[in-house]
Amino acid sequence: MTTLATSSHTYWSVALIIGLAAALIVATLLILLIRAVRSIEKSTDGLLVVATAVGENTAYIPQLEATAPVLAKIVDETIVQDGYMNALTDGFGAVPEEATR
Repeated sequence: MTTLATSSHTYWSVALIIGLAAALIVATLLILLIRAVRSIEKSTDGLLVVATAVGENTAYIPQLEATAPVLAKIVDETIVQDGYMNALTDGFGAVPEEATR
């Protein structure tokens, strides 16, 4: 049976190499996380601008609810005015029978 001759120096070297590799991996992942967070932050800043504009555009929607009753009154008044115009123009433009003789 053969055994490898290892000393405490070798164990420390292996442990340091593993620790260094783990630290590099963690540092890389942290850098990627920071980039992702910055990207998300940029996106949300843009969304705040758009959301403010949308809020300003939709602020007047409750006033539109008052439009339907006013339109109904306009239609009713139009019907009345049409009746007046028909009453005024009834017989207008017709050629009298006396003029055709």
